[in-house]
Order: sequence, then structure tokens, then C-alpha cells
Amino acid sequence: MKRSVLSAALGLVLAAGLATLPATAVAAPSAPSAPAAPAAVQGYTPAAYAGSTAEAADNQAFFQAVVASVKAKRAANPWLQTVTVTYDTANAPSFTSQIAGAAQIWNSSVRNVQLQESGGNGDFSYYEGNDSRGSYASTDGHGHGYVFLDYQQNQQYDSQRVTAHETGHVLGLPDNYSGPCSELMSGGGPGPSCTNPYPDANERGQVDYLWANGLAAAN
Repeated sequence: MKRSVLSAALGLVLAAGLATLPATAVAAPSAPSAPAAPAAVQGYTPAAYAGSTAEAADNQAFFQAVVASVKAKRAANPWLQTVTVTYDTANAPSFTSQIAGAAQIWNSSVRNVQLQESGGNGDFSYYEGNDSRGSYASTDGHGHGYVFLDYQQNQQYDSQRVTAHETGHVLGLPDNYSGPCSELMSGGGPGPSCTNPYPDANERGQVDYLWANGLAAAN
């Protein structure tokens, strides 16, 4: 499935997909309120798709926008400490174990931000259902937005990797279509046989940099 690039207020909206679980599929949810920072819809790309030059540039632009916003907020709030970002799973009951696994993976991989399930509304939410774009994250890269987990795609590809990958977008990481299986944000590029759900050293370092001093989207 190829990526399409959409326009949105306050920044680039990058659309992409991977691919379908239970027969009791629900309709894709309407998007929550738009984040204050540039929003991006980034998905789990299919195998053998390297992405166009324009899409690669858009991915770089997404990351640079996150970095610029981080620097501005860090300058305004230099006293911030390690931050906890909360999430809710009420709308993704079929994926609670994968979501918990993704949180554990990221919490053990980085030190400047930690993920914690909330009892109600969290900073970001997970949804499940069927969507022609596959799984994707609509996020500002600062812990806000939502993750959509597509049933079919989570059967075709390793579900834990898909969930950890989309969560990586919420933490500020863009896609890297041509990366190896050892790189979490390469998504479906390495093919369905890739089951690695862990970020590599570079990805861990990027997230810790983006959340240094406990940086949060302090809106």
C-alpha cells in the first residue's frame, strides 16, 4: 500500500498504511481534537516499499518540525523533569497485550519519557478496526494524538512490532522505509518475516533527545 501525502493546518500531514483480526471489526474512529503542534499521520509501510523521494523529504520535515518545537519548549521550560505520558486502551480491547508490551518496550528503552496506562482519557489513545490505510498514528510527535491498529495488518505482520512502531511515532520518530529489521521505524519494509519490536540504539537516542529534561507538549 503506497503512502499519500496530505496537507493540514500547522504542518505536514503524512499518510501511510500497512494493512486486518477479529470478524467483529468496528468502523475507524473519527479523529480526536487536533493537536496544537503539527500533526502527522504516519503508518506501518508494506514490504518492499521504499518510499518516494518526496515522502522521504516529508519524513525528514516531520522530524525537524518536532525537533524545532522541542528546542523552543525546552528553552521556555528548562526545569522540566522526566515526564510520564498516559494512554488509554478503551477503544482497542483486542490489542491490550500488544499495547502493554509496546509500553514496556519503550519504557525499558528510553529514560526521559515513560508511558503509563490511564484509567480514563489519556494523553493519547489507541483505536482498532478496519482501515484501507492499515495501521497508523495521528500525532504531534509529543505524546498527543491517537494510534489506529488495523485488524488485517496485525494478522499479516507481527502485531507487537506494529504496535511498538506506531507508538514510536507518538514519541516523535518518523518512518524510515528502507531501514533493516533491526530498526523499528522501518515498519513493514523488511517484510512480514520481521518480528523485531525493539527500537535500535539510534532510535532510542532520538527519543531521549526529543524528551530531554522531561520535555512534554506543555500546552
